[in-house]
Amino acid sequence: MEGTEGNPGQPGPAERSHRSSVSSVGARAADVLVYLADDTVVPLAVENLPSLSAHELHRMVREVLQLPDAAVDAFALWLVSPLLEVQLKPKHQPYKLGRQWPELLLRFTDAPDDDVAMDEPSLQFRRNVFFPKWRELQIRDEEILRLLYEEAKGNVLAARYPCDVEDCEALGALVCRVQLGPYQPGQPAACTLREKLDSFLPAHLCKRSHGLFAALRGRGARAGTGEQGLLNAYRQVKETVSSDGAHEATLGTHYRAYLLKCHELPFYGCAFFHGEIDKPAQGILHRGGRKPVIVAISLEGVHVIDSREKHVLLGLRFQELSWDHTSPEEEEPVLWLEFDGDSEGLPVNKLLRIYSKQAELMSSLIEYCIELNQAAEPPAPQESAPSPHSAPDSLPPPTQRPKLRRQSSVVCSRIQHLSTIDYVEDGKGIKRVKPKRSTSFFSRQLSSGQRGYTVVQPTDSLEQG
Repeated sequence: MEGTEGNPGQPGPAERSHRSSVSSVGARAADVLVYLADDTVVPLAVENLPSLSAHELHRMVREVLQLPDAAVDAFALWLVSPLLEVQLKPKHQPYKLGRQWPELLLRFTDAPDDDVAMDEPSLQFRRNVFFPKWRELQIRDEEILRLLYEEAKGNVLAARYPCDVEDCEALGALVCRVQLGPYQPGQPAACTLREKLDSFLPAHLCKRSHGLFAALRGRGARAGTGEQGLLNAYRQVKETVSSDGAHEATLGTHYRAYLLKCHELPFYGCAFFHGEIDKPAQGILHRGGRKPVIVAISLEGVHVIDSREKHVLLGLRFQELSWDHTSPEEEEPVLWLEFDGDSEGLPVNKLLRIYSKQAELMSSLIEYCIELNQAAEPPAPQESAPSPHSAPDSLPPPTQRPKLRRQSSVVCSRIQHLSTIDYVEDGKGIKRVKPKRSTSFFSRQLSSGQRGYTVVQPTDSLEQG
């Protein structure tokens, strides 16, 4: 769940909120508009809308789009506005939740009363947060792949998925291939890319020079860094070739390639939440303040993303953290994350607090994701022999997806930019929150299997903070 963080060229999912998702046309019938990731509309004429469940609406959308059974788990219905995003459970009744929307905004957002009064959600057909990536890789239906591709593309362009420049260019090149066809040497591709650059790259990579420098450069100057990198990546997009040497016309291969690339991002397929964290004290006066962040939670873990800089501040797998949330009556709700770290070379436990009225939602989602991971069976091992539906040779197999380990990558944690409470077993810095603990400050943690961190015992040389 998240408020909007987009660019005007490519609206993010939260920006595609329309005030006409439900239009009553009679006492017992209504037209329902369900929006897809590419902002197209699926109109549904339904009876007894107030009692209709998300499960039934989901089935109706699948029938209209003629999607196979794989779409049942791959997608969910969401209520989305610029202020809040909610994935619906099958038993939820969208009409009733829509009527309760102002109450949900007052409970889970800090929006002003005027904004709450004007806000109205749209009903959207989007990726299910609880759909694992390994199952997504088994999908072969081109329309399902297209819908997943469109949603992932929108998140990349809106910078909801922070990406390094190299990855933005590689992803943008695949979008070029989908929209413009195969690269043809000699065609005026640079001009075409320049005119539609914000359709291929996030807004911060599309900035152009203005004023005197732009005039001096002139219209015939070479393409900017983003344009040139995109053009080079577009040239390198490989085509699938059949046995007779002819190019295959299907776009499914390129949708799948885009998704495979997105799978390298640790926060792919996550739910978004708004929050704030404390800034590290700076200057003589030790001024701090707060920094707005986006908390991205998926089946793989939790990522805290800088809302303005568009890079990861902290990324933790569930094996690497304990957590809890507090909602004192006189103070702000807080999501607490506990993880391993060091202070002046000595091991300590670190405690990060995230101020957010959505702390309860985040805590519940973390707990549910852990339960799903513990209950799920491990995916079947990959067959060594290629099947007729295997990805082309130009794509790496799923088990060999490279991890992003570039120095200063936007997906790497920046713990030095965090203001945390560092403590050991009897640290005074946390007694005011929960004085006693046996194995961890929090009782909520991954209960089975090996955890990636341990509670640090006190030493005489470690200063308490």
